Amino acid sequence: MRHNGPVLLLVSIMLLAVPLCAQDTRYKPEGEQIPGPANLSGTLGPCCAQHEEGPVPMDDWEAWLDDLRHWRMEHLIRIGYNGKQYSRPELQWTERAFIQPQMMAQDRYFYDPGTGEYTVGHYLDDLDQRYGGIDAVLIWPTYPNIGIDNRNQFDLIRDMPGGITGLRAMVAAFHRRGVRVLFPYNPWDQGTRPEGGPDWETVARLMAAIGADGINGDTMAAVPLAFRAASDQTGHPIVFEPEGGDSGNSDPAIAWNNLGWGYWKYPFEPLVSKNKWLEPRYMVNVCDRWARSRANNLQYAFFNGTGYESWENIWGIWNQIDPRDAEALRRISKIERAFWEILESPGWQPFYPMLRYGVFSSQWPGNGRILWTIVNRNEFAVDGPQIEVAYKAGMRYYDLWHGSELKPAILSSGVRLSFRLSPQGYGAVLATADLTSNERKLLGEMHQLAQKPLSSYSSQWHFLPQRLVPVPASKPATSAPPGMVYIPGGKFFFRVSGVEIEGGNMAGLDVEYPWENAPRREHAHWIQVNAFYIDKYPVTNAEFKKFLDATHYHPRDDHNFLYDWKDGTYPKGWGNKPVTWVSLEDARAYARWAGKRLPHEWEWQYAAQGVDERLYPWGNRWDPAAVPAPDKGRTLIGPADVDARPKGASPFGVMDMIGNVWQWTDEYIDPHTRAAILRGGSYYQPQGSRWYFPNAYRLDEHGKYLLMAPSIDRAGTLGFRCVRDAAYSSTHAQTHHRRWQH
Repeated sequence: MRHNGPVLLLVSIMLLAVPLCAQDTRYKPEGEQIPGPANLSGTLGPCCAQHEEGPVPMDDWEAWLDDLRHWRMEHLIRIGYNGKQYSRPELQWTERAFIQPQMMAQDRYFYDPGTGEYTVGHYLDDLDQRYGGIDAVLIWPTYPNIGIDNRNQFDLIRDMPGGITGLRAMVAAFHRRGVRVLFPYNPWDQGTRPEGGPDWETVARLMAAIGADGINGDTMAAVPLAFRAASDQTGHPIVFEPEGGDSGNSDPAIAWNNLGWGYWKYPFEPLVSKNKWLEPRYMVNVCDRWARSRANNLQYAFFNGTGYESWENIWGIWNQIDPRDAEALRRISKIERAFWEILESPGWQPFYPMLRYGVFSSQWPGNGRILWTIVNRNEFAVDGPQIEVAYKAGMRYYDLWHGSELKPAILSSGVRLSFRLSPQGYGAVLATADLTSNERKLLGEMHQLAQKPLSSYSSQWHFLPQRLVPVPASKPATSAPPGMVYIPGGKFFFRVSGVEIEGGNMAGLDVEYPWENAPRREHAHWIQVNAFYIDKYPVTNAEFKKFLDATHYHPRDDHNFLYDWKDGTYPKGWGNKPVTWVSLEDARAYARWAGKRLPHEWEWQYAAQGVDERLYPWGNRWDPAAVPAPDKGRTLIGPADVDARPKGASPFGVMDMIGNVWQWTDEYIDPHTRAAILRGGSYYQPQGSRWYFPNAYRLDEHGKYLLMAPSIDRAGTLGFRCVRDAAYSSTHAQTHHRRWQH
């Protein structure tokens, strides 16, 4: 007996060393999707399918379905699947959460900084009107602003207007409208302030405190089981939604990740959702955020009986769902919400045989009825006979998409149903012996909607125009005010690019200058700059305190205001450091008191660059001695004194332009987004992820900082300097022009 232990250990090691054999299946999943029957492109009749080389017996479809069922049964055993999390009443709302947008917290429909109030009703009313409303919302306050200072992802949630109390009231407002609320979890955020303790415990406590319903696991193929356990311990269980992407070993997590995104491929013939096939109660929200046409996304979602991530505000870039797709989404979601229980039937049969080329359907049996969700992948309408089903006495058939009863043709082989499918359109058929009152109501609503066909709605995509928020001129100065440098007027070639991480050069990205016809990343324009004076240094803590002492200024939204000060003053030895933790509104208030204003971005760049398009204030080569040493830690060490790096002087003698603190300049606005252009970059460089707010040290680069409210906009690396308009003096201008030439 003493020898059996080593023998068994050796056998175990040998077994583990043998590669696991793949399951015996002809239709293996490809990422998050499973291919349909080989070369299926619609059917020619109830007995055969369209094959590239000719008809294929429909026995192939049944064999494919049997293969898929066998794979599911075996795979669930292999991953040790247990579906008890889907039986928990507090988590079952996910099974009806078909439509969920990711919403930037900075969206102007969601919060009004003028009144200081969340405008949940305004936000939801717009979505109800445009595409039929939502079931859940993912509120996103972190990326792309995270990393401008060392606040971590949880700090940025807490810094939203009203703090925990305000957030709890905001979440409750969504709940009153029947909408569930999720927040992001960013596992890559390991370069900012350490929270202390495991992230899953912080997530669980924070979501419980604000009453949220779940989290989205950003960049995660699966949210680990530790999050489930930590959440349950709070007594406020939340759901977990991985962003998606098949990692090859994420399948077991569907046991406790009740919903997730679908990053899918879109060939002509639909593919089957792997996760929904494994667990029909799992909610997939198809996500394709940069797509301008959502037709593929919506058709695949409807074919699979899944949901849609109706994401339009993408990091402050507006990619609105076009009117045709919005109307399709309204009608799809009506049907899916009405039949959500049937759409999680384990008897789902994808690729139920259809009669027409390019038309595909799924059959969903349940509750004594059968539902077919149908898509026409053709670019043309398909009218007439579409589907044959087995005859059953007393069964009636309804065209849900058009809201009317169908007249079946009785054949020896069964019942043939005829109806119209619009180009790249949708259909839905219900078979039942007796309609419920809710089903009658749905038929009436769909009949009314069908009076205006989808083809009559526009598919035109539009970017959102932006406008520059006007900056009132200051009282012109006839001589240099104390601490300011004269910048002569002249013709300036203004060339600058946004450093946004995503978006390429699509229309709508970055900003739209007054002389441009659309927002875009790259900008170049000749500007006639009027003479002005600019602060030689950024405004310091000592200067800002003089303003406070003189005016007793205190912002209404004072969260994070002068966060690094204590007892009404700055830390000892910090008087000559640039003031930070001031919002755009705070900076403007100081400028008004000083008889100045904030600079336009091109004025800032002209003062830093001169007219020779140099890359840095001192020349074209990076000089680390001209800027403060970078801070790559997780706690802010604070900026350098404004006069600590004289080698960083610009051609005009303006100091501390880059590498110490970001500086406020212009504000741009569109119906959904406010953003400020920040210049100069900062000394802080959080490490470990490419998703942090990127620095912009070069003079032909700028940062776009999304604005919501002073509480969250203020940052520990963000300050400002002022300008003052100059009264014209030809002698003064000529003198400075000669100096610049020399």
